[in-house]
Amino acid sequence: MEKQRTLVLIKPDGVIRNLVGKIIMRFEDAGLKIIGMKMVWVDDEFAKKHYREDIAKKHGERVRKDLIKYIKEGPVVAMILEGVDAIKVTRKIVGSTYPNESAPGTIRGDFAHISRDYANANEISVRNLIHASANQEDAEIEIPLWFKEEELHSYKTIHDIICFEEKD
Repeated sequence: MEKQRTLVLIKPDGVIRNLVGKIIMRFEDAGLKIIGMKMVWVDDEFAKKHYREDIAKKHGERVRKDLIKYIKEGPVVAMILEGVDAIKVTRKIVGSTYPNESAPGTIRGDFAHISRDYANANEISVRNLIHASANQEDAEIEIPLWFKEEELHSYKTIHDIICFEEKD
């Protein structure tokens, strides 16, 4: 079994809707460990580093601009999660990028309610509450952008003891 790290951001709408605790609980209930966490206000320069140019290539410049504007609207809670298959597990808990396509029981399926078609037709951001690294490559770029190594913590949870310590 291989442990991974992934970045999760609870976006401004998740913070102002008082969903931070409920969101964190879902990750902890799944056995993921928080090894770093902080609340930050994102400025324009930092937002552009997070939403890199490749976003515009994939989804268009308007989408990138909307994402940059959206993440600056209020405080963001940034976390690094660690665990077995942390990226895949986190993405499954978060749900589809588009809330109306997310399954019930996922964070976006339960708490976010705007469709891609409605957002595109009205040229507004899809307020989907949360960002999670899409894959290992993104996690390796995003984690050092948001956290210094000395901001990350090592400790054992019950899952570490059960899964990783040698049994007698």
